[in-house]
This record gives sequence, structure tokens and C-alpha cells, in this order.
Amino acid sequence: MREHDDLTNVLPGIAVSDRRVERDRRRRRARRRGTRSLILLLALAVVGGGAYLAYSALRPTIDSLTASKDYAGAGSGSVQVTIADGASGRAIGRVLADADVVKTPGAFLSAAAADPRSGSIQPGTYSLRRQMSGSAAVGLLLDPTSRTAERVTVREGLRANEIVALLAEATGRPVADYLKALKRPKALGVPALAKGRAEGWLFPASYEFEPTATATEQLTMMVSQTKKVLAAAGVSERDSQRLLTIASIAEVEAATPVDYAKVARTLDNRLKIKMKLQLDSTVSYAVGKRTITTTDAERARKSPYNTYVVTGLPLGPISNPGKAAIDGAVKPATGPWLFFVTVDPTTGETKFATTAAEHAKNVAQFQQWCRDNAGQC
Repeated sequence: MREHDDLTNVLPGIAVSDRRVERDRRRRRARRRGTRSLILLLALAVVGGGAYLAYSALRPTIDSLTASKDYAGAGSGSVQVTIADGASGRAIGRVLADADVVKTPGAFLSAAAADPRSGSIQPGTYSLRRQMSGSAAVGLLLDPTSRTAERVTVREGLRANEIVALLAEATGRPVADYLKALKRPKALGVPALAKGRAEGWLFPASYEFEPTATATEQLTMMVSQTKKVLAAAGVSERDSQRLLTIASIAEVEAATPVDYAKVARTLDNRLKIKMKLQLDSTVSYAVGKRTITTTDAERARKSPYNTYVVTGLPLGPISNPGKAAIDGAVKPATGPWLFFVTVDPTTGETKFATTAAEHAKNVAQFQQWCRDNAGQC
């Protein structure tokens, strides 16, 4: 029995020891869980702080990516923007964005793509507003009233001195600036065969000049247009001065495309037989007048432009002809005429003749018109 008692006495001790071990184990596990939780919390804090710092650093980029690339509305204020000749849509967009008219070049491109009229946007200087929507900017660029360029219409048949007076009045530049420019025809693009004169090379048309365009730049534009018209008509530079001289006479002497071509043929017919042209229009130019008829003294005056004195064409053009007169000189009508006279200057009716006797009858009709319209001849 003692042995049994001893065993009994030992077992309770073992049970107590096991319970203490178990408690220690639980405490250690709790401490480990707490440590892991603290580490996790610290890790989350670090990650969260890093994310915040990253977001703060990237926020401008994120905002730029998510923000609208177009302004809203019609804008405000005023800004002058110049669209260059031949500028592409992308180039126009950059110009507008640089001036803060539109928010991005893409805003303009998108609006232009949506408006089929945008292909007709013209070069020039425009008065626009800042921070406009792309569609509003396209609308103003298509509005002629937005352009600040000076518009001048030069009609056919004017002389160079009359043209510069017209340009000066329209643009506000001094006439002296234009006269000075005319003295340097080479700088205007006038070929050497014109013998230093721009007469005939200033193409009549409607022009839009930028406010900053100089007299030289304006006249150069007109000369350039004459060259384009001649080239389109198949006229070589070698023949250009002669053709412009004939066209300039036709422009002054006739009133319709049909008559331009008939006048050109009449001049050719006379030139072929070396018959003097005897044109009052060339005499008027020589004496610096604008009259239908001339006096005996004026017709006798020596001048390389007086076709009563010289044989052949005058020294150069006597006006600045338009496209119809140029076309008439390029392709003269077919006919045997040697004479012509405008019998009714009011309507421009012109009669052509092959004989002196027939021409005399036509001249009598013109003289009757002069008697009926005193002071106009």
C-alpha cells in the first residue's frame, strides 16, 4: 500500500506542473499574437502613409489626366491671333492654345473635325477671346467680322498712281510709302523686262491686308497675283510684258470679255502690217489725264506712250488689267478688223470695222453721243 500511496502522492504534483506549463504556453501565444498584430498595424500604417505621399506627389498628374481638355463657354477679354497662310489644323490649334484661346490644341481639333465649315478658315489676324471652348473658337474663326485685316477692292483698269491712292485711303498708310515702294519694282517682284515700272503688274482684286503689312508687302502681293494669273493662262515671263500691254489697252478701250478679245485681235492686225495704233487711251496716259478724247496738241506730243507718234505698242501697260482682259489678249478673237470705237461710253458698246469708210461711220455715231452728252467727252 505504501507504494500505491507514494504513486498517489506523486500524480497530483505532476498534474499541477502540467497546468502551469499550459498557462505559460498560453501566455507566450498571446504575446506572439499581440506582437504580430502590432507589426501588422505598423505595416499598414507604413503602407498607408506611403500611399498618401505617393498620391500627394501624383495628384497633379492624375488631375491633368482626368480634367477636361476643353474650356467651357464663349470666353472673355480680347486677344489678337494670327493664322498663317497654309497653316494646318494642328498648327492652328497650337497657336490658339499658346494664346490661351483654347485649353489644348486637341480642343480645337475636335471642334474643327465636328464642323465641316472649318476647312474654309482663312489666314489672317483675328480678334478672339481667352479661354473659349473649342467650338466657340471655330465659330469666331469662321465669322468674317472677327478678322482685323484691311479689305481693299481694286477695280480693273486703274493706273498705278490711282491704286496707291486707293490703298493709302483704305489702310491709312501715307501715299508716299507706296510711291517709294513703286520706285523699287524689283523688290516687289516685277521682272526686269518691265523696265523698272510696276504699271500693269498690280492685279485688280479684293485684298485683305494685315494691319502690320507694309506698302511694299501689299504691292508685292498684287504683283504675285498677276504672276499667278499669267502662269495659269500659260503666259511665259518672256511674253508677259507685251501681253500685259495689250491687255491694259483692251481693259481701257472695251467693256466686255468678247470685246477684249476683239480689241486684242485688232491691235495684232495693225502691228502685223506696221500700222500705227493711234489710240486716244495711250495719249491720255502719256499726258496724265482721264479723258475719252484728246486734242491735236496732245496727240502730237512726243512720248513713248503716244501711239499717234510711235509705231508699235507703247512703252508698257497703260492700266492694270483684270483676268478677262488678260484672257482676251492670250486668246484674241478671229477677225480682219483694223479699227474700233466705243460708240456709247455709257453702255460700253464698241463697234469694229475693217475699212476706213466703215470706221468713219462709227466715229460719227460716237461724235453724236458726245453732242448729246455735253461735257463727257
